[in-house]
Amino acid sequence: MNAMLPFPDISPEIFTISIFGTEFALRWYALAYIVGILLGWRLVVAAARAPRLWRNDRPVMTPGQIEDLLFWVILGVILGGRLGYVLFYQFSYYVANPLRILQLWEGGMSFHGGAIGVILAAFFYTKRYKLNTLSVGDLVALGLAPGLFLGRIANFINAELWGRPTNLPWGVAFPTQAAQYCPEVTGVCARHPSQLYEALLEGLVLGGILIWMAWRRGAFKSEGLVMGTFLAGYGAARFAVEFVRQPDAQFVSDGNPLGLALQSGGYGLTMGQLLCLPMILIGAFFILRARRNP
Repeated sequence: MNAMLPFPDISPEIFTISIFGTEFALRWYALAYIVGILLGWRLVVAAARAPRLWRNDRPVMTPGQIEDLLFWVILGVILGGRLGYVLFYQFSYYVANPLRILQLWEGGMSFHGGAIGVILAAFFYTKRYKLNTLSVGDLVALGLAPGLFLGRIANFINAELWGRPTNLPWGVAFPTQAAQYCPEVTGVCARHPSQLYEALLEGLVLGGILIWMAWRRGAFKSEGLVMGTFLAGYGAARFAVEFVRQPDAQFVSDGNPLGLALQSGGYGLTMGQLLCLPMILIGAFFILRARRNP
């Protein structure tokens, strides 16, 4: 049998309490959202309190305005993430069962949908209060990495969104029945821990680059540069991980074992890769625009 790592014995629920016969559980995934938002908020406030990071030593927002924007961002994450999952991944199912769209506790969130929700929320906020849209976008992009990192760690603890089967020594034997369904594998099936790949690339690496750009390279003085770097960086990281990430079950069939959403002649792209391409192109546009108009 190939070397592999056992799945850690961590319950998805941190604790459960019973109130009047009804059980309420705090899950790692919910805690990841809460802590990620709080860390991102504090990081953004720290940047707003450092005038030297900004053009003419004038931050685009005050800490009070950031707190006000935080509500809009949370709303954009929840609504955008849920609607994105419905539209991009399970459209026919939710058309047949529209009331289940509201059942958020059953899971089902799309990062790309959440990103669109955050972008729209920030856009309307800046127009309402007459703020520089690109500079606010830079500030919001800086605060996203902690949530991405913790969210992917929570995905790993939940034993969800795992990768394709692998014989590499760091392959993980996820315990769920779906993860262990590998017809081509004899015995225990080890899979790429793609959640941890994404936590490393999208959270630690990309977040570190954005912090370095803001504090060491004066990136906030070039409007759109931090936002463009985030969009292109996330898109590139997710596009690469998709090669080893197990696609959603609805895209997999006997004639399409790789779960490609767009294919021709046995080659193609997954839904995640299709959604990342516009992010990479838009991010590259804002990077070039910032470089040409410093």
